[in-house]
Amino acid sequence: MKRRAALLTATALTGLAATLVTAPAAGAHDTAAPPRTGFELSHGARWTTQPEERRLLETVDRASARVHVTRIGTTAQQRPLRLVRIGAERTPNKVLLVCSQHGNEPSGREACLTTIRDLAYAEDRDTRRFLDRTTVLVVPTANPDGRAADTRGNSDGVDINRDHVALKTAEGRALAAVIRDERPDIIYDLHEYGATPPYYDKDLFDLWPRNLNTDPAVHDTARSLSQDHVRPAAGAAGYSTGTYGIWTDPVTGDPVRQTAGDGQERILRNLSGVKHAVGLLIESRVDPLTDREKVDAALNNRRRVDSHLAALNGLIRFSSEQRGTVEAVTARARAAGHADRGPVYLGGADNETPDPSEVLADPPCAYRLTPGQYAEVGDELALHGVRVQKRGDGVLVPLRQSLRALVPLLLDGRAAYHLTEGEAITSCR
Repeated sequence: MKRRAALLTATALTGLAATLVTAPAAGAHDTAAPPRTGFELSHGARWTTQPEERRLLETVDRASARVHVTRIGTTAQQRPLRLVRIGAERTPNKVLLVCSQHGNEPSGREACLTTIRDLAYAEDRDTRRFLDRTTVLVVPTANPDGRAADTRGNSDGVDINRDHVALKTAEGRALAAVIRDERPDIIYDLHEYGATPPYYDKDLFDLWPRNLNTDPAVHDTARSLSQDHVRPAAGAAGYSTGTYGIWTDPVTGDPVRQTAGDGQERILRNLSGVKHAVGLLIESRVDPLTDREKVDAALNNRRRVDSHLAALNGLIRFSSEQRGTVEAVTARARAAGHADRGPVYLGGADNETPDPSEVLADPPCAYRLTPGQYAEVGDELALHGVRVQKRGDGVLVPLRQSLRALVPLLLDGRAAYHLTEGEAITSCR
């Protein structure tokens, strides 16, 4: 199938012509033409450098009244972690894009930078209306040290996408604070993967939160985002799609085997569901697809970025068209924890049956921490947004709160990635 170039994100929200926006945004102070990324200027021959990213973000921040760029942290090598806010100052709906957690997976970052620029300069009525009701939050480079070194991990060799429970890295802590403070309704995590032909070689794979503690309505809405919106948008642009982590027979399409673990709540895809956001992991294929791509790295790079942009079209259409449904689903999930009912799962996912020892069928009402334990993990609890009650003999962490299922994952000694082992309290009257 002949591929069509992906629509630029701002126009894809509304189905407008797929051309670069040339007029400044409403309220603009800079009449210069919209900036272009280093990737665009080189026609895909190289990735946008960090100085080029900084200049682009500074330019759109000055030029567009709807854009605000803030620093949310600093890496071990003193590089800034930035959050870009696009839209009205306060909206009921928020979408968070997390780009290039793995530093050697740059195509999602390029798609995010393009998205920021296009949304900043879009003048059409439908995009302005969308941004009046939805705030788009973007962390354009979630791992700046890894991006500079072209490594998966950060400068300490830590995989940031395995740090969303322990929060030991500056990068993980910054993202946790954004999720706590902004409470995004959708968290969209952009990555790349290495193909394993013939079973595992689609242009794009995605996967929704499947930790068993995810609210069923959140789970189903995230799956709908994937199957009814992101994949059709990518398919309409000529890109093949599939479910990440599952090898499928290229002839029959039947599952062959599962290759990616779903039980880990410490990855952003799963923790987004535990924190009641409609999450989606999206992976573009790194490997060249054709002989032309094998000899022309720029062609391969453009396909990687364009496939992400095509998928982003589906995400933002979904965010616009399903805004009310998403808000209702996430609000109900956040409120449900206060009822303090039902089991909590310390392991497993919807295609992995947990061991009975991993199921808290009758969870405790709280965990008690000693003063020493709280001194050790109090900052992490606060970054997660877990509510605590200080007592003379330590701290009580009740399960009756929005993040009910997260509490045992952090404080029960049987949980795989617990921060500390709290004392289970069975009576809180």
